[in-house]
Amino acid sequence: MLPAVTATRYVTPLREGGSLPGLMEADDLGTYVVKWRAAGQGVKVLAAEVVCGELARRLALPVPALVTVDVAPELAVGEPDQEVQELLRNSAGVNLGMDYLPGALDFEAGAARVGPELAGRVLWFDALTGNVDRSWRNPNMLFWHGRLQLIDHGAALTFHHNWPGAAAAVPRPYDASQHALVECDPDVRAADAALGPLVTRRLLTEVLAQVPGAWLEGPAPDDPPDDVRERYVAQLLARLAARDSWLPGVVAAAAAGGAGRRSAPRGQNRPSWLGPPPPEGVTQR
Repeated sequence: MLPAVTATRYVTPLREGGSLPGLMEADDLGTYVVKWRAAGQGVKVLAAEVVCGELARRLALPVPALVTVDVAPELAVGEPDQEVQELLRNSAGVNLGMDYLPGALDFEAGAARVGPELAGRVLWFDALTGNVDRSWRNPNMLFWHGRLQLIDHGAALTFHHNWPGAAAAVPRPYDASQHALVECDPDVRAADAALGPLVTRRLLTEVLAQVPGAWLEGPAPDDPPDDVRERYVAQLLARLAARDSWLPGVVAAAAAGGAGRRSAPRGQNRPSWLGPPPPEGVTQR
């Protein structure tokens, strides 16, 4: 399982996030951006964060450390905002924490440069997981100590919001034309050759073991967590095996370099359950 910490102080809400994540201190002396189990997007977003974050880590992609954060409802008492108070009380128990990166800089598409190897690997990873929320308008990437950091994967793995239709998502093309790194000459074919063989049943099983059972929701309310874990593993393996259906489009978009992408409507690829995209220039956490 993920490392477990206990929250000791609620610091402040991060209002740029659609689910109102909070900055919290914990008993390991760490500070974390906490995403709530009672937020409107539900626990499937937390499951996606863990699956994608831990899979990215196993593929040597840069992601902040994840922990589970046990939150006591009493921590809400000192918060003057009624909405935040209710969110804290309703989220009592285990929530998701991401290591806070003090002084991190927002990624600005077109200004920041990322090497073709790393850009290709991030683009390939996002296509595999169906991450629709790493566009140039909302990159969900930071620079910390000069190193790129990938954050916010709650919008990936969209298939788990409709398990009966999950099979249709296996060969689904991935629109990379709006991706934040498409102008960085991403070497997608090299990424596929390097990362594809690493995504095995064993690896995915180990990744899914990191997700708390209470965050795993299958087609039926009483589906055992291990059965739901197997559904995720099978879905991602099938997606990997079907990459002849989606990889050529990603390679083509990378070769085009995002030509004309800035004329696309804002939030074009964003799923409706995430709500409207954040204001221009705001990076979600």
